[in-house]
Amino acid sequence: MKKHKLAVVGATGLVGRTILKVLEEKKLPNFEYKLFCSSKSAGTKLKFMDKEYIVTELTTNSFDEGFDFAIFSAGAETAKHFAPIVASKRCIVIDNSSAFRMDNDVPLIVPEVNFNDALNHHNIIANPNCSTIQAVVVLKPLDEHFKIKRIIYSTYQAVSGAGKIGLQDLENGKSNIPPQKFEHPIYDNCLPQIDYFLVNRYTKEEMKMIEETRKILEKSNLPITATCVRVPVSNCHGESINIEFENSFSIDEVTQILENAPGIIVQDDISSFTYPLASTSNNHDEVFVGRIRKDYSVQNGLNLWVVADNLRKGAASNAIQIMEKFIEMEDNK
Repeated sequence: MKKHKLAVVGATGLVGRTILKVLEEKKLPNFEYKLFCSSKSAGTKLKFMDKEYIVTELTTNSFDEGFDFAIFSAGAETAKHFAPIVASKRCIVIDNSSAFRMDNDVPLIVPEVNFNDALNHHNIIANPNCSTIQAVVVLKPLDEHFKIKRIIYSTYQAVSGAGKIGLQDLENGKSNIPPQKFEHPIYDNCLPQIDYFLVNRYTKEEMKMIEETRKILEKSNLPITATCVRVPVSNCHGESINIEFENSFSIDEVTQILENAPGIIVQDDISSFTYPLASTSNNHDEVFVGRIRKDYSVQNGLNLWVVADNLRKGAASNAIQIMEKFIEMEDNK
């Protein structure tokens, strides 16, 4: 079995540390690791795989020694600058930022949904937005059966999606300490703004969901609207997804399709008040679905409640799953 060399860029951040945690759990055979960060975090020592790693500053020469894969979680500007350099050295970059997601030459990949699109790549693959990932895992199998006509997203997104400072704002808010990340206190509040406002009055996060869903599902004109809300929950995003289909369906059909789809766990027993929760979805890689019911206000309408760990399936685990798929494909040649 070939030995693989993986670089984790942005290893000291919230997603970076989650990447290391998931890698430790998986214990992938025949792997060598190197950890990179910005100049301000260089020299940080991290316990990983039962040994101490010193995190190195990322430079233009960092990849001269040769790597098979690099998982980037260091922001869009870092990715725009360094990812093409790394890709030129025949290393496959899997980038967690928004830098390349809407680039027509860069595949935007969720392994359960569209991994085949990753085969046509130029050594850069984009990881979708966390809220998009959990949505399309659920939408894809339903689209295959009933043909989606329109989507309405309403999200309830955890503060971990805003990084370490977002989590600090939630904790500090209990003591009335002013927020550093958010425009208003997140503690005891729901903030109907994620990222900055655009000319069309949507936020960047809302437009990410709309545009990324269309690209992943290969439906460039699909009518989609979104309202993204930050809620005072530490981790795991919740989403209310309203779907209108071209074709008729039964709830039993929808439930069976979702139960048989990869990466999904259905929790939908109203008699025992069973439905997805942030507290029970935390630290899992699956997408949890419940509150499955018809929307009787339109023909062929469906409502779903979808929850997933945004640091894992929404970022770290999805990137690692992409890498694993490439290795599996390589091993089967």
